[in-house]
Amino acid sequence: MTDIATRGTRVVATTGGRSRHNGGGPRAGTIIAFLIPFFLPFVLFYLVPIAYAIGQSFLVVRRTGGQYGTSYTTFGGFDQYVQVFQNTEFWNSIGRIGLFGIVQVPVMLFVALIMALLLDTPLLKLKAFFRIAAFMPYAVPGVIAAIMWSFLYSPQLSPVVDVLKAIGLQPDFLGPGAVLWSAANVSTWLWTGYNMLIMFSALQAIPQELYEAAKLDGASNWAIAWKIKVPIIAPSIILTTVFSIIGTLQLYGEPAVLRQISSNISSTFTPNMLAYAVASGNNYQQAAAISVVIAVVTFVLSFGFMRLTSKRAGL
Repeated sequence: MTDIATRGTRVVATTGGRSRHNGGGPRAGTIIAFLIPFFLPFVLFYLVPIAYAIGQSFLVVRRTGGQYGTSYTTFGGFDQYVQVFQNTEFWNSIGRIGLFGIVQVPVMLFVALIMALLLDTPLLKLKAFFRIAAFMPYAVPGVIAAIMWSFLYSPQLSPVVDVLKAIGLQPDFLGPGAVLWSAANVSTWLWTGYNMLIMFSALQAIPQELYEAAKLDGASNWAIAWKIKVPIIAPSIILTTVFSIIGTLQLYGEPAVLRQISSNISSTFTPNMLAYAVASGNNYQQAAAISVVIAVVTFVLSFGFMRLTSKRAGL
């Protein structure tokens, strides 16, 4: 009888525990209610515009009765994409942005890595001040930053230009050979601190015991930095590189602002500017095709880089 009673008590307790767990646990309706505030804007303002742009890219505008006839929109297959790849301005903008990314991204990430390593060293004082100072440019909106730098580039307004002229130099920051790098300088100033903070956060997660063991083995601070710290934070470096590739292909604000003071920046200077210029001419289908091509190129480059580097880093 005692065994039966004990077993019964265990069964009741177990059953009661399960019923309480099932009754008090999260339900599907509650989960959906919490997810709706995220997924609804995501679908409406992200997925739906993407689907609409893809749909528009397969349409063409035709006319009946010649050039001044009635226009109508119909399915055109890949006609818009064929026009994109036949557009010389598109390839010129791709060439500029490719050169921009090949030079600007490595320089920016190298500077960010050096800054993160310096902030992580115990020899540096006032770390909080330098960390905030390095991150502050990121807090400035990109358009405002481009306007600030445009004053420094302008020959009529810039004190920098006046100082360089006083020592015998003739700078032309907005000239045809320098305007691309002037825009790259603005982007570097804006985003270096952001990338530095990501790398610095990864460095802070490394156990201090690892450094102490390396010092006991006779490793110098230089060896610890390049042979221990950098390989460990490789995932963060890869992540910032992917973000930088995406940002480079979406470049718009900096050259668009500098275009107001420089005739060497056209309305088709970057792929995004080209898409905007085409859309401003009421050719929305062509602009949609350009945008889709930019999105596909961005995905292929960023995902391909991530896969390639992850395999080499053994991640």
